[in-house]
Amino acid sequence: MDNNFIHSQDGYTREISREFFRNVYSYMFGALGISGIIAYTCGTPEFFTQYFLNSTGTGFAPIMWIVVFSPIVLGLVIQWGFQRLSMGMLLGLFIAYSALMGLSLSTIFLVYKLSAIVMTFFVTAGAFGGMAVLGYTTKTDLTKFGSLLYMVFIGMFIAAIVNMFLGNGMLDFVISVLGVFVFTGLTAYHMQQLKGLSENAAISETDRSKLALVGGLQLYILFVNLFLSLLRLMGGRN
Repeated sequence: MDNNFIHSQDGYTREISREFFRNVYSYMFGALGISGIIAYTCGTPEFFTQYFLNSTGTGFAPIMWIVVFSPIVLGLVIQWGFQRLSMGMLLGLFIAYSALMGLSLSTIFLVYKLSAIVMTFFVTAGAFGGMAVLGYTTKTDLTKFGSLLYMVFIGMFIAAIVNMFLGNGMLDFVISVLGVFVFTGLTAYHMQQLKGLSENAAISETDRSKLALVGGLQLYILFVNLFLSLLRLMGGRN
């Protein structure tokens, strides 16, 4: 086969791979930006009291539970239904997800000092970036590793829901420690999966655009959960 043709194909594959990851990170950083702005703007005692507490101030208002759990539903709809949904619909759901997550994250400004939040964000960025590079460059197949981590994550998720009602400090600490390992590991796993998708020239342009959005959502979710796990461990409460 002509060497020029091979080099041309390799160049085309690298270009579509770079474009794919540009889109993935654009979605991820866009979501972080939307969530961050909303969280900072709404992270005040006045906002929390007005919208998240019931009229007697003794419990959460229904909107609080909607804000906490609706992103889970939206995330599943995007990831499981992206092939059936239009790109416009996916983008709308993605923005809604980012905004709702921002409202949910606004509560951290009531619990932690701004300096602790900023420091943890940069620590998270460093850990996330390192594992993303590892996942992209490693030759080891991380499929079984990822499956194991997802099983641990399911257990963590159930335990976290239960602990919302128990308020057990030790259980929260254990969940946070496990979270750091699980979410850093899943970052490497997903980066390897995304690399494989980016180099698949057989994927249509439409599906590639949708998969870039789904990939950006997955990395955003991992970044936020790693950030929250580290924040609980590093402390810095008001």
